[in-house]
Amino acid sequence: MRRLLFLASLLLIPALPARAGTESIGTQVAIALPVIAAGITTYKSDWRGLAYLGLDTVATLGTAYALKQVVRERRPDGSDFQAFPSDTTALAASGSSYLWARYGWEYGLPATLATGFVAFSRVDADKHRWHDVAASQAIAIGFAALLTPRLRARGIRAGFSPARGGGLVHFQYDF
Repeated sequence: MRRLLFLASLLLIPALPARAGTESIGTQVAIALPVIAAGITTYKSDWRGLAYLGLDTVATLGTAYALKQVVRERRPDGSDFQAFPSDTTALAASGSSYLWARYGWEYGLPATLATGFVAFSRVDADKHRWHDVAASQAIAIGFAALLTPRLRARGIRAGFSPARGGGLVHFQYDF
């Protein structure tokens, strides 16, 4: 898993401009997170998971976009009224929330930290306030919790249970 994330991050390095700012790098990380999530899911041959990722991403971005049209909050830099919620953070959070919900904290934690960087980059660029990016994260977590079931590990499991006068050896195969 770590090797896969490391290789994916190496693939992104040539895409970074030589003098890229935090905002630009944050946008690129936001795009990369769902792509990396799709890569991990494909690597695991989890085709249902790929459908859940697509559903989570569409639901999260659709909700973020709809809220932008309704709330009409001015950006901190004054450029427009599209601040709430952050759709860039929503894109990143859709990938990280999916990974956490589907595969657990081992995949979700690094992706969530990357989403935190995206959120920081949006606030640092004066495009959003902290509540804008927090709302995007909450939307993504909510959809992942509602729409993405945890992947059950398949295979053979064995165990031993001590009992009076001996013990019990058990084998289990998940289909």
